[in-house]
Amino acid sequence: MEQKDELMGIPQLLHFNAMLITGALFFAIVLMKYLGQSNSMFVVSIILVLSLGLLITSADFFIEGAKGLARRAGIAEIVIGLTIVSIGTSLPEILVSGSAAYEASQGKQGAADFAIGSILGSVLVQITLILGIVVMTRSVKVRPSWLNRDGVIMLLAVVLLLFFVWTNGELARWEGAILASLYVAYIVWLLMKREAIRQEEVEESGEYQVRGSNWSSAAYLIMIFLGLAFAVYAANILVEQAYDLALKLKVPHSVVGTTVSGIGTSLPELTIALMAAKRSKGVAIGTLIGSNITDPLLSVGIASMIHPLSISPQDNGLTMDIIAPATVLGVLLALFFMRRTYRFERWEGTCLVLFYAIFLVVLQLNR
Repeated sequence: MEQKDELMGIPQLLHFNAMLITGALFFAIVLMKYLGQSNSMFVVSIILVLSLGLLITSADFFIEGAKGLARRAGIAEIVIGLTIVSIGTSLPEILVSGSAAYEASQGKQGAADFAIGSILGSVLVQITLILGIVVMTRSVKVRPSWLNRDGVIMLLAVVLLLFFVWTNGELARWEGAILASLYVAYIVWLLMKREAIRQEEVEESGEYQVRGSNWSSAAYLIMIFLGLAFAVYAANILVEQAYDLALKLKVPHSVVGTTVSGIGTSLPELTIALMAAKRSKGVAIGTLIGSNITDPLLSVGIASMIHPLSISPQDNGLTMDIIAPATVLGVLLALFFMRRTYRFERWEGTCLVLFYAIFLVVLQLNR
């Protein structure tokens, strides 16, 4: 007779490694922030790195709690993947851009530049640097159905965002509402097609994996609450420290958002994509494309509804003449490689990484 696995509850959760790491990062930030010298470049840099780490671990903690609670409620695995995982992997970008928008509403100059730069930077990093690194480890096949559906939507999402910003130099609340509404419509459309998507999974891997729930409902609720609370705190600290870093280094806020925040908030996607690539799954590509639909629609949509995002005159040239065109070119280059043979080869991954390296050089020369 099979023995039923015992559910783990709150006592076991207190010894869970992810929670211990998250808690340690939180207390390290508090100590550095209140005991260190706030005007020190070293302290600012350390707190920035710690806040990135806390944002990533707490977001993952939140996702695990939400997924587990959804499974215990009997929600289908495919629905969990299309909603909780899809939005959860972009939680760092959502919180960082939202926090920056709130700072902009309080009159903090450059916060809106940071928010827009962070989203564009995240899209560019994921579709060039991260995708390139993943493909350089091993060639990855591309599902034509995913590319024809999500690849086109990703490009249209980026172009629509930039069109709104280009028209009057800002992203108004009503434009943000349109972007967020389009994302909701996209998710609803995917849910309507969930059986077809499930069948694609079965045809590729031979099975559709369904995971069980190991923790109690109370433990999952604590994961959700603590994960979200720590993630919101980390996002606020990250924006605050990135703002101070930009002032100390005398660089535009859009540059810090595009590079430091863009790379940092994309680390969860890198981890997921690398793990998927090792299993030779097309989901490695799908994860990055899905995130690059969420960011320009939902993340920046929520941020601009909190406060209209206006590009400052001093950052307008960098954002609209370098960062925005590079983002569109990066997306087009990646889509070209994907559609060429529906298989990403290692040399193509190298080209994407070189593209991002050239972008950084051009950004440095023109900042």
